[in-house]
Amino acid sequence: MPMPHHPHWPPGLPLHLTLPATNLFDNAAVSAHRYPDKPFLIYYGAELSFAAFHDEVTRLAGYLENVCGVKAGDRVLLYLQNSPQWVLGYYAILRANAVVVPVNPMNRSDELAHYVADSGARVAIAAQDLLPQLRDHLNPEEQSEPALHHIVVACYRDHLPSEEQEREAPTGLRLPDFVAEPRAAIEGPGLHAWRDAIAAALAPGPLTAGPEDLCVMPYTSGTTGHPKGCMHTHRNAQSTGVGGMHWFARTQDAVMLSVLPFFHVTGMAGGMNGPLFLGATIVIMSRWDRETAAELMQRHRVTSWQAISTMVVDFLANPRIGEYDLSALNGIRGGGAAMPEAVAAKLKALTGLNYVEGYGMTETLAATHINPPQRPKPQCLGIPVFDVDSRIIDPTTLAELPQGETGEIVTHAPQVMQGYWRNDAANAQAFITLDGKRFLRTGDLARIDEDGYFFMMDRLKRMINASGFKVWPAEVEALMYKHPDIHEVCVIGALDPKRGETVKAFVVLKPERMGQVSAEDITAWAHDHMAAYKTPRLVEFIESLPKSGTGKIMWRELQERQAELDRG
Repeated sequence: MPMPHHPHWPPGLPLHLTLPATNLFDNAAVSAHRYPDKPFLIYYGAELSFAAFHDEVTRLAGYLENVCGVKAGDRVLLYLQNSPQWVLGYYAILRANAVVVPVNPMNRSDELAHYVADSGARVAIAAQDLLPQLRDHLNPEEQSEPALHHIVVACYRDHLPSEEQEREAPTGLRLPDFVAEPRAAIEGPGLHAWRDAIAAALAPGPLTAGPEDLCVMPYTSGTTGHPKGCMHTHRNAQSTGVGGMHWFARTQDAVMLSVLPFFHVTGMAGGMNGPLFLGATIVIMSRWDRETAAELMQRHRVTSWQAISTMVVDFLANPRIGEYDLSALNGIRGGGAAMPEAVAAKLKALTGLNYVEGYGMTETLAATHINPPQRPKPQCLGIPVFDVDSRIIDPTTLAELPQGETGEIVTHAPQVMQGYWRNDAANAQAFITLDGKRFLRTGDLARIDEDGYFFMMDRLKRMINASGFKVWPAEVEALMYKHPDIHEVCVIGALDPKRGETVKAFVVLKPERMGQVSAEDITAWAHDHMAAYKTPRLVEFIESLPKSGTGKIMWRELQERQAELDRG
């Protein structure tokens, strides 16, 4: 049945997309066969061809199987910054018929404990700069309690230009300190140096995982205190990786700047999986740097860039931005937070390009809605992409609402997860059945305009959007309750001119500690125990938290009080 958005569909594209019925790893094998000598990864001047990528992935998979004991269906943690090793590790885990558990490199030891315990992972791949956070959870002798038995440790510098290459042709690029760090000695039970794993040249067994087997399990939080694993199959991953490339008419000659984090589903699908399927080249940055980004765009003739609004704001604020040749750019896309119209206008004046926004979730492994590139609307989620059935319902009655009314987005699509890992209660709340089909409840409130475009209006879920990162207050609160001086805490969102929203904590101290602990003390402690983007930037001490008659903390009252302050 024709839908209101069909007249605005990207020209020449079908409404239905046939997906590869294969393991995601097959995309690496196919591209290595088709384009063996073509660069796949470019990392601060060093290039890795598709053939070399395939070879290193296969060697690492052999080591995971033969030395670390990884078996089909095992979960393996992947804990690095954006780097060639992140991509290599991801596909090596898949080649070993296992399941990738991507972990935010900003997560600290306390947060990692849940990932290890909940996923049941016994093996991890980590970077040497992050090893101190993960090492607390390594216990090769422990057979019953949750613990890691093996960690393969990578050094980013191993995939930079060699010292000889740098002498002959200096790149002149500014490197993050952790990327330039020399290789450290890796010693101790259960620890394995990446270089040794590759040098061992062990062969993996047959590739047996198929399209319906689990592929990747990113974690997301919500109204409860602990993150939940989203179970995605190889078919789910093919849907967003392949679909995104077709939507934007990308070809194997595309050169993409991959600076959005690979652990996040947007960077994973659009900055890694999609380009590998095509045989396109990705230029990797481990940390955002506006001058390095502009230099890489100019040097490598970057054609497309995925970004969040805060990156674009910083990029345009570079006083030297007009000196760079950005003429190869033919597409800039993103999501996570709406792009301010003034910023989008400035970007278009510089590049001649519209910023094309989209919408997705960890539960959908990236986008379910994207603006048509030829007809985007500003501050808009876009239209449902290939084979996506999205509707607006009344969140209470679950009745479908007419065009123009605000309600909850529910989605039936090939990229929707199979469910939350070992969490039947959460699954019961996350899914409903409409017209005989299973729909995911997003918790996001939106409306559909007369052209079938979706516009975000509000959120049902209690969530803070800080620079595009989702912060779930319940998770932050659960971590903050470990502070020895905190009696009670409630976390809300506050307006921030740069981040959009920031994290604020209302703290009730234990009686004997009142007047002896500062807001700075709380923030410093939080920074040591959780990812930086979750850390409360604002702390307000209060004598007691507002509570309902049943004793439940009334966070909405505090949120509304803060909103009044933000409005001035």
